[in-house]
Amino acid sequence: MKLVLAIALGGAIGAVGRHYVSVAMTLLLGHGFPWGTLVVNIFGSFLMGVLIEAMALAWSPTAEMRALLTVGVLGAFTTFSTFSLDVAVLYERGASLLLAFYIVTSVAVSILALFAGLRLMRLVLV
Repeated sequence: MKLVLAIALGGAIGAVGRHYVSVAMTLLLGHGFPWGTLVVNIFGSFLMGVLIEAMALAWSPTAEMRALLTVGVLGAFTTFSTFSLDVAVLYERGASLLLAFYIVTSVAVSILALFAGLRLMRLVLV
């Protein structure tokens, strides 16, 4: 139960952080491009790299703290950080074909799924 609460707390922090970064980027650069999403994806991926390497080399946090920071904070701040970590793990394992499949499938199928959801709701609600 402590693990779930840690993830929930981290998720709340990450989601609020994502909101404020998006608002700040819109105020700074306008509505013409999704700058907020781009910034949180890049920064979240950077932070995931920093945290994972720090936890591997120099810091042994509890399972709750690890989950709070990675699954909770960064997971809610940006799920792209988890995707980036998955890509790095496959790369470091030398799984080139699986890596390419994962990247292409994740991006393409996720976008197609979003359009499928839009289409479904337009058919059902309009």
